[in-house]
Amino acid sequence: MAEAHPVGFQWVMEAKRRGAKVFHVDPRFTRTSALADSYLPIRAGTDIALLGGVVRYILDNELDFREYVVAYTNAATIVTEEYADTEDMHGLFSGFNDDNATYDQASWRYEGHSQNRTTRDSETQRETAAGLENESHGAPVGGETERDETLQHPRCVYQILKRHFARYTPEMVERVCGIPQEKFFELARAWTENSGPDRTGMLVYSVGWTQHSVGVQYIRTGAIIQLLLGNVGRPGGGVMALRGHASIQGSTDIPTLFNLLPGYLPMPHHANHPTLDEWVDSIAHPGQKGFWGNARTYGVNLLKAYWGDAATADNDYCYGYMPRMTGDHGTYQQVLDMIDGKIKGYFLLGQNPAVGSAHGRAQRLGMANLDWLVVRDLFMIESATFWQNAPEIETGEIVPERCRTEVFFLPAASHVEKEGTFTQTQRLLQWREKAVEPPGDARSELWFFYHLGRVIRERLATSTKPRDRALLDLAWDYPTHGPTVEPSAEAVLREINGYDVATGRPLASFTEMKDDGSTVGGCWIYTGVYADGVNQAARRKPGSEQSLVAPEWGWAWPANRRILYNRASADPDGNPWSERKRYIWWDADKSEWTGYDVPDFEKTKPPSYRPAHDASGVAGIAGDDPFILQGDGKGWLYAPTGVLDGPMPTHYEPVESPVRNPLYRQQANPTRKVYTHPINTLNPSPPQEHSQVFPYVFTVSRLTEHHTAGGMSRTVSPLAELQPEMFVEVSPELAALRGLSHLGWAHLVTSRAAVEAKVLVTDRVTPLRVDGRIIHQLWLPYHFGYEGLVTGDSANDLFGITLDPNVLIQESKVGTCDVRPGRRPRGQDLVDLVVDYRRRSGNLVHRYPPMVTTDVADSSSDQEA
Repeated sequence: MAEAHPVGFQWVMEAKRRGAKVFHVDPRFTRTSALADSYLPIRAGTDIALLGGVVRYILDNELDFREYVVAYTNAATIVTEEYADTEDMHGLFSGFNDDNATYDQASWRYEGHSQNRTTRDSETQRETAAGLENESHGAPVGGETERDETLQHPRCVYQILKRHFARYTPEMVERVCGIPQEKFFELARAWTENSGPDRTGMLVYSVGWTQHSVGVQYIRTGAIIQLLLGNVGRPGGGVMALRGHASIQGSTDIPTLFNLLPGYLPMPHHANHPTLDEWVDSIAHPGQKGFWGNARTYGVNLLKAYWGDAATADNDYCYGYMPRMTGDHGTYQQVLDMIDGKIKGYFLLGQNPAVGSAHGRAQRLGMANLDWLVVRDLFMIESATFWQNAPEIETGEIVPERCRTEVFFLPAASHVEKEGTFTQTQRLLQWREKAVEPPGDARSELWFFYHLGRVIRERLATSTKPRDRALLDLAWDYPTHGPTVEPSAEAVLREINGYDVATGRPLASFTEMKDDGSTVGGCWIYTGVYADGVNQAARRKPGSEQSLVAPEWGWAWPANRRILYNRASADPDGNPWSERKRYIWWDADKSEWTGYDVPDFEKTKPPSYRPAHDASGVAGIAGDDPFILQGDGKGWLYAPTGVLDGPMPTHYEPVESPVRNPLYRQQANPTRKVYTHPINTLNPSPPQEHSQVFPYVFTVSRLTEHHTAGGMSRTVSPLAELQPEMFVEVSPELAALRGLSHLGWAHLVTSRAAVEAKVLVTDRVTPLRVDGRIIHQLWLPYHFGYEGLVTGDSANDLFGITLDPNVLIQESKVGTCDVRPGRRPRGQDLVDLVVDYRRRSGNLVHRYPPMVTTDVADSSSDQEA
């Protein structure tokens, strides 16, 4: 955080100054480690083992915040007797389907719930990254559950959790992660001692957790700990996801994702959602309680924002115009489709896959097989010049004179050259004023898409083809201004906020939305950002002039609420857990919820409220159900449905690992998304043969001086001077073992590529003892490429393509490699080197479904079983 998010880290240092204790877990000793109270070195890709050890420590010592856990989580809920755990099945859960490597989730359901609520097509869910949907509108589960609030029933979630994590002992944490037991105990004690009615602790993570084949389960494990300790919905608690850009949160709220619409509404699937009613029901789950019961309202308002007057009740508000998913339309499927000639044209905005995405060679070969490519960026990035400067030019795999792709480079305006909102990691919208005019032909994204749409609509104006009605009927009447005819960003924000159709009055809350077409709203969770016709995101009242939650600095979705699920900051009766952590509470005299923040609860619903037996939607939420978007109103320690790789987190090895999984016979995530394309080879891992060909673990992360793939920083001379070349950090032990010289050259080799880097011999990466052997780790920055003031090989070339099954994010924080002294070969010699490594690695052809290793005998896993 100190390295990659230094502005935010200043507040960690302020907390430390006031007495907070800071722990840093990382494969490499960094600037954060130097400022933390305690640093825990970890083998990349093993965080679930560490976190699982903390869960076990909490449960074995009964250190959970018991009243919170019983009242606000599903710990007391009883699970069907059909459920079988990884403890029973050597690393698999019940319901595993060998034919397509997915789970039938029926046996995970709560006791008394019917199968058809949880049995869904898991393969389609994986292909469409349905985990992103479940993160938003909740998985389908009935509100009424069988519970044992003594937590003694053998099939209650609390007891299942204890059995599941029983083998995650301190000894096992050391064996898997390489973390000394005394370091583990120091962390576990501090975390638990700083939790309860009077204290809270925060968990902070970044893409070092997300970019894994089990990334969703990493975060789930962290959330389980925070729920057990009562650290969710309370001040000073929670799980904070650090973002690498100013508006990464905004790019999922108003999404740039193939499977989501604004406000986390799922993109319709062509087979499952042919009508508006079927689409809405798939979100609201009729009969289920929670605020997603209003899904029709949110959906209709979005359709009205898209198609305006053309969207009426008679035509289902133009739902028929909506695009439909047919499967995996993610970026990695797309690049493989490019290689296969299935995609003809491509727009690239704000990304640089030639060096910024996993398997750089595949990215570049894919772009070289298009008819046309539009690149909008600040500088001439690698994805615009791949046809003339890519490494494949030297190897002969791309020949400039014969490259079929016509590249259009359009200069883009930077963030200081345009106006609009950014949404950062705490869901805070902040308005940015334009500081200077963009130079020359540089334009904002808003300008580009508005005028592209305008021109296309003008050219289709006389068309009578039904397929063109979706474009011609769009509400595309944004006001413009200035010599470049720039659309009004504030007008767009007003449309996103929503307004009453008859009067034009901006809506103050999403609760004012109607499902009859009388209101418009482009993103229901943003409703209120333009309340009273005032740009709430532009507020900048100094902190000294307002309360501790600073409600008048920007605007946070939803409803300017700064802590989600803050009903949990009060006990079931509505009283603060303690005066020290007082935040939201029930005011009996006024019969309403009040406090320092906007209550994340119906304002006048008392703690004593109990819904009728058949109540659903908002009315189904009890007065002591703080998790108002969940089908049962509880925080989930156990997921009865919706998480595609299991109801509870499980340690699987990274897809590329030098060691056998010490915990289970199952080696890697059995449900991971695999692409069987010939270009996408993977390094072998135990129990496969030849894993010793790639004996070392490598990981990547950021430098303060550079940004992402380097397009915005390697072109800036002061930054380029501070970090002028690609380098690799290795331990003194590994340097001696492989003959590497400090400040000399080395090259790293995988079955996809070889890249070279200057050697930095340092104690920052230390060898770890893992399962009785020494594991060496290497570290590289991922900011380099072949354009800019300073250049170097791209670390992302080393990775293959394997994805988390829930959200289809790539495993690009850990892989295996070999390292050799000296510079890498050039031209055909480079191709021959990689081919030779592939030959020595055996059969690397992907199998789908992925290999399930449950039946492979292994002495260490037998002992643990």
